[in-house]
Amino acid sequence: MLKPKHPKDSEAINTEIVMPDHTNTLGNLMGGKLLHWMDVISAVSAHRHSGRVVVTASVNNVSFGNPIALGDIVTLQAKVSRAFTSSMEVFIDVWVERQDSGNRIKCNEAIYTFVAVDQRGSPIQVPEILPQSEEEKLRYDGALRRKQLSLILAGKMKPDEATELKALFLTHESNEKTETGK
Repeated sequence: MLKPKHPKDSEAINTEIVMPDHTNTLGNLMGGKLLHWMDVISAVSAHRHSGRVVVTASVNNVSFGNPIALGDIVTLQAKVSRAFTSSMEVFIDVWVERQDSGNRIKCNEAIYTFVAVDQRGSPIQVPEILPQSEEEKLRYDGALRRKQLSLILAGKMKPDEATELKALFLTHESNEKTETGK
């Protein structure tokens, strides 16, 4: 049995300045460049958690909230939010420090999934995660639902097997019936 770890043990932070070769014709950071930066920092986080070689299994969610301009300073913060048998969900928060004002705002986030592999490229067990902060607990709890939804959409799980998703909807339906008196 592997010793459980805390999300903070996997934290990885990278800071970049948006240069001209990172931008599109509008002078904003190209989405593909941001995806690359997020993939790299989340791989570092997954490696710190597992201590193994990791491979990107999926990009589950990316939110491009605000444009990032030429000259802005971009800070990416990644932490493992949940570990399963051999896979890890990594949550990435993207912060921007505006060149003109110095204001720091959260502008993007993403969720990547990595798998730890051995020397032959076969999946290998990873330590479990013990969330501590409220945010870590929320992300941890949501990870199983996100995984079940991904498996259903990929045809690897039947909807009636998704216990966490079913519980979410059954609870919602029960609350609605109680509120309406039906």
